[in-house]
Amino acid sequence: MKRLLVAAIALLVIVVQAATFLTIATGGTAGTYYPLGAGMADIWNKNIKGMNAMVQSTGASVANVNLLKNKEVDLIFVQNDVAFYAYNGVEMFKEPFPQLRGLATLYPETVQIVALADRGINSVYDLKGKRVAVGAAGSGTEVNARQILAAAGITYNDIKVQYLSFAEAANNLKDGNIDAAFVTAGHPTAAIVDLAAVRKIVLVPVPDEIIASLQKDYPFYVKIVVPAGTYKGVDVDVITVAVKAMLAVRAEMPEDLAYQLLKTMYANQKRLIEAHAKGELIIPETGKEGMSIPLHPGAEKFFKEMGL
Repeated sequence: MKRLLVAAIALLVIVVQAATFLTIATGGTAGTYYPLGAGMADIWNKNIKGMNAMVQSTGASVANVNLLKNKEVDLIFVQNDVAFYAYNGVEMFKEPFPQLRGLATLYPETVQIVALADRGINSVYDLKGKRVAVGAAGSGTEVNARQILAAAGITYNDIKVQYLSFAEAANNLKDGNIDAAFVTAGHPTAAIVDLAAVRKIVLVPVPDEIIASLQKDYPFYVKIVVPAGTYKGVDVDVITVAVKAMLAVRAEMPEDLAYQLLKTMYANQKRLIEAHAKGELIIPETGKEGMSIPLHPGAEKFFKEMGL
């Protein structure tokens, strides 16, 4: 009996050692990171032997960096601008995180300023004096909001600031408790789609002079167009700015694991598209565009093999 018990424990140890546990930090359930993360976990669990990938809903970019730094998660979704701040220890990060490594950039994350149509907000400058959701406290969205407002000569003292997640912002807009909200996510964003179904909305354009000012200080921002018809009632193209969503890990992740994660993710793009429309943009050819931190060696190996 004792011999059997020892054998069973030894087998259990072998099984545990063979398993790879991967916790993926995403964002709020109403954003883009969460469904894409769930799709990636599904791909990796089905295609990498011994993989046990799990998705965690979080406060997104800034919160994710801190979770990764504290070794509470293994892989994170993060905006490329926030990754740069974290690696260098600037902006909201007091200390650099030199172990932070990039796996791949994924798709443009559009900074969408959504407002109720009856609040007279037709430009960024009209946000003065309004009740504005700037994103969850500690989120990448909040940084974008602060930087865009500053480029327009507006500080938080000039608006009634609300720190709300995408879902919270949408609910407060539905109820008329706030006038506008910043949402940085791949468009179309579920929270805005749901809002537009019940309230008349406008997407506030970011004018060229604000874009130029932003790009001078923060070269991560790119000009982007949200096409007419993306949301119900928004029947014109809207010019705004975007950053890039990316995947990041710690430098200590085994090279082969990082390589396998990328190889299997890109080989199963159809599953990513099922998870979210942004899956269409997740291709190897753009996987290094906007990469703001050093690549992980496993990612370097993958892109080199692809001739990229």
